[in-house]
Amino acid sequence: MSRVCELTGKKAMVGNNVSHALNRTKRRFNVNLMVKRFFIPEESKWVTLKVSASALKNINKKGIYAVMKEAKQKGYLIK
Repeated sequence: MSRVCELTGKKAMVGNNVSHALNRTKRRFNVNLMVKRFFIPEESKWVTLKVSASALKNINKKGIYAVMKEAKQKGYLIK
């Protein structure tokens, strides 16, 4: 499975490690992903999602149903 947040679409970025001598080597900035189960009371079912830390903050603020609705509109969530 790819390392992509299912609600926000965040994925790894590419950058450089820069040494003191300014030598540059490629590196990846991975997303802080977690696999979480959420209960959706409107549909009375459990859903397992791979979400980023920022998506969890949005869920705590807006609620899981509203965040999933936005993700479906933006095309991130297929379920």
